[in-house]
Amino acid sequence: MNALTSLDRPSSYIGRSVPRPNAKRLLAGRGRYVTDIVLPRMLHVAYVRSPYAHARIVSIDAQAAREMPGVKLVATGRDLARLCTPWVGTMEHFKGMKSPPQLPLPVDKVVWSGQAVVAVVAETRALAEDAAETIHVEFEELPTVVDIDAAREPGSPVISPALGDNLCFHGKIDTGGVDDVFANAAHIVEEEFHFGRHTAVTMEPRAIIADYDASEPQLTVHHATQTPYQFQNVYSRHYGIPESRVRVIAPDIGGSFGMKLHMYHEDMAVVGLSIMLGRPVKYVADRIESFVSDIHARDHRVRARMAADAYGEIIAMDVEDVTAIGAFSAYPRTSVVEGNQVYRLMGAPYLLRNYRADLQVVFQNKVQMSQYRAVGHPIACTVTERLVDMIAGKTARDVFEIRNRNLIPDDGYPCTSPTGYQFEALSHHACLAKLRQMMDYDQLRAEQAELRTKGIHRGIGIATFVEITNPGPAFYGVGGARISSQDGAIIKITPSGDVRCLISVTELGQGTETIIGQIVAEHLGVDRNRIKVITGDTETTPHGGATYACRGAGIGGETALQAARKLKEKVLSVAGAILQEAPANLDIQNGWIVETATLRQRVELSEIARIVYFRSDTLPPGTQAQLSVAHHYAPQGYPFAFTNGVQGCHLELDVETGLVNILKVWVVEDCGRIINPLLVDEQIRGGVVQGLGAAFFEECVYGENGQLTNGSLADYLVPMAVEMPDIVIGHVETPTLDTQLGAKGVGEAGTAAASAAALNAVNDAMAPFGGSIAQLPMTPARILKALGYI
Repeated sequence: MNALTSLDRPSSYIGRSVPRPNAKRLLAGRGRYVTDIVLPRMLHVAYVRSPYAHARIVSIDAQAAREMPGVKLVATGRDLARLCTPWVGTMEHFKGMKSPPQLPLPVDKVVWSGQAVVAVVAETRALAEDAAETIHVEFEELPTVVDIDAAREPGSPVISPALGDNLCFHGKIDTGGVDDVFANAAHIVEEEFHFGRHTAVTMEPRAIIADYDASEPQLTVHHATQTPYQFQNVYSRHYGIPESRVRVIAPDIGGSFGMKLHMYHEDMAVVGLSIMLGRPVKYVADRIESFVSDIHARDHRVRARMAADAYGEIIAMDVEDVTAIGAFSAYPRTSVVEGNQVYRLMGAPYLLRNYRADLQVVFQNKVQMSQYRAVGHPIACTVTERLVDMIAGKTARDVFEIRNRNLIPDDGYPCTSPTGYQFEALSHHACLAKLRQMMDYDQLRAEQAELRTKGIHRGIGIATFVEITNPGPAFYGVGGARISSQDGAIIKITPSGDVRCLISVTELGQGTETIIGQIVAEHLGVDRNRIKVITGDTETTPHGGATYACRGAGIGGETALQAARKLKEKVLSVAGAILQEAPANLDIQNGWIVETATLRQRVELSEIARIVYFRSDTLPPGTQAQLSVAHHYAPQGYPFAFTNGVQGCHLELDVETGLVNILKVWVVEDCGRIINPLLVDEQIRGGVVQGLGAAFFEECVYGENGQLTNGSLADYLVPMAVEMPDIVIGHVETPTLDTQLGAKGVGEAGTAAASAAALNAVNDAMAPFGGSIAQLPMTPARILKALGYI
C-alpha cells in the first residue's frame, strides 16, 4: 500500500491513531534529504441542503454518492454526533434564556431552508458537488413558524418542543412610574418601526481548512475568523482534544463585520470530517450558501412612544422590541446580545430618567440571527432619533434646538443611564455644534425652502448616537462564555535590532497591524519600518479576545503600549549597564540610545542586541540580558468605553418615483484619542455606507413558508460606488482615562446612526405631503405608499 492510499482510511479506522508516514529520507552519501512520498492531499466538502424550512428527516439514501469516483466519505448528522458533543447558545446572565442543543449536522429534523444535512467529501469540490446531487433525502414537511406574532400565539407550532414555546428570552427594564408620566405629559409621540433582516455580504466568504493528524495528535485549523482563541476552545471542548493540541490560524481576511465571530454548523462539521479521514478538509461557502447560512441581523419590530413636557423636554420613553433570531441562539455569543443592546441603548444620549422597555427574543424557521456591525445600535438610534424629531414637530422646534435642550451636558459626566449603562465622559453638545457648522445648516434650510417652490424636495436629517466599545469582562465572561476580555502581546528585539510584536488582536482588513505597529514604534522609540506585527495564530501569539466590538485599538492597542514601555525599560537597563549611565538619563529615539537631556546618540539598538545575544559575558554581573516581554491587559475601570457622535444626511426625494438621491453625509465622531486619522476616517466612511445599505437597499425577504426569496446578489441589493455619497468627517476627542492610550473604538460609529439620519431626512422631505415612513429599508414602493400614491 503506498503512502497516499494508507491515509484514505475506511470508517473502521475512525478514532484509531494512524501515524503519518515520514515525508523525507536521507540520500545516501550526500547528507541531504529529499521528498520520498506524497503528503496527504487536501479534500473538499460539499453539503446537501434542506429545501424545507421545517421538516423531519425520514431517510437518507447516499449509496450512489459513495460509489462515485473521487468520493472519500459521505457523512450524516449521526456520524458526526459520535465525535462531537452538542452545544447550546445561552449565557448565564440572561436569566431564563433557553435554546435547543445543536450538532454539526441535524440528526432528526431541519429547522431552516438551506440547512446542511449531509456532507460529501471528495478529491475536488466539483466531484463533491456532483456526488451530492445524487443523494436522496426524504423529508416529512412540518408547519413553519415565520411571523414573529404568530410564533408567540398560544397553540402555535413549537420549533423545539422540549423548550415548551418559541420564546428564547424575555427581558424587562422599568424605572417605575412611567404610566403616570405619560398620563400627565404635554406631548406624546409614538410609532411602530420595522427593520428588515440583512446580512454581511463580505468581500471574502467564510472559509476553513481543518487538518487532523492522529499521530500527534494535533488539530490545525486555518480559519477565516475574527477570534481564533475562541474557536481553539470550542474545537477542543466539543471534539475532546486537549486545547494545547488545537491550533487555529486566522490569516488576514476580506471583511467580517461580526459575521465571522460565530460557530457555523458547516465549519464544525469540517473539523469532524478531518478527524474521520485523517486528512485536510476544505470548505469555502459560495455566495448562495452564504445567504442561507451566514448569520442575518436586525430583524426587529419595535413599538415605542416618547413623552415631553410643554417646553419640549423629554421626560419618558416606553419601548416594546420583538426580535426574531432563527430556530436557535447562535453559539457561543448568543443571539440575545443584539436585542439586549437595543433596549439598553434606547435614549442613551438624552437626560430622560423615566424608562420602560420590554424585549422578547423569538424563535422562527429562518437563518440564525446574531451580532453584526454596530450590534443593536442602528435600531436603538433610529427609534430614539425618529421620536425626537417627532417631538420637535409637536413642539414646533428645530431638530438642532430640540437636541440641544435634551442631550446630556458635556460637563454632566460621569453618569448612569436609566438602563444601567455607565458613561465616563461623552461630548454630545460639542459634536452637535460642530456638525451644524460643518453642514452650514442655516444655508441648507434656506436652500430647501427655495427648492420646494420649484417642486424639488430635499430632506435634512440628523441623528446622535452612543456606541459601545472596549468591552470588559462584564460583556461575555460574566455569562460563562470562554471569550476573553483581555489581550496579550509579546514584543521582542531580534539580534539584528528589529522588533517583532506578536499580539492577540487580529487583522480583518481594518488596519489592526498598522495601528499596533504605530503604537509600538511611538512608545518604544523605533522606526515603524523595523517593526513586524504578527497576528492570528494561537500557537505563536498570546491568548486574548482578538477583534470584536471595536476593541482592537482600545484594548489591543493599550496592551501593545504597556508592553512596549516595559520592553523599553529593559533595553534602557541594559544600555545603562553598558554605558555606565543611569537608565533614567537615557531614552530610545529612532533606534538609538540617546541622552535624555541632550538627545546625543550613544549607541544603536542593534548594537545592544548584538551584545545581549552574542556577548552577554561582557555585561556587568547581575545584568538582566533580556530583550523581550510578555504582557496582558484587560479593562479594569468602566465596563465599556462608550463613544459618541452625530450624523447629518442630505438627500433629494423624487416624489413621483419614490427614488432617493443621497447628496451628502456628515459625521462628527468622538472616539477618544485618534491614533491614525486616515484609518479612523475610512472606518467611519465604510460604516456609513453599510448603514445606508440598511436604510435603502438591503433586506433578506422571506415567503410565508420560510423560503428566502432573494438569496443571491442578483436580487439582494447592496450599495455600490455610485450610491456612495460624499462623506465629510469631523472629530471631537475625549480620551478615556481608563487607559494610558486614551483610545476608544471607532469601527461601528458610521453604521450606528446612518440609518437614523437617513430616515429623518426622508421624513423631512415628505413633510409637505403629510407622509411618514418607519420601515427600513425605505424602498421606492414603501416611500410611495407612505406618500399615499399606492
